[in-house]
Amino acid sequence: MVKMTFTLDDATVDALRTTAERLAKPQSAVVREAIREYGARAGRLTEDERRRMLRTIDAVLVQPPSRTSAAVDRELRGIRQARRTGGRRSA
Repeated sequence: MVKMTFTLDDATVDALRTTAERLAKPQSAVVREAIREYGARAGRLTEDERRRMLRTIDAVLVQPPSRTSAAVDRELRGIRQARRTGGRRSA
């Protein structure tokens, strides 16, 4: 293990001490566990973010398409053709 020093505000220190005492664990164990849990959640969306994104998707889905299926198919054929020949900037 590596020994580290941090500066914490009074409210955080009180919460750490209270939690460690209630769980009958060393403060360092509480900090390690808290960091592991935070790290596991850090990449996930919050419930509010998830709901906001779903509302956005719902709003987009009810809008009429801006192009015809034929226009989309033409663009996709062009992209596929460009990929096969080295890209759109290739001669």
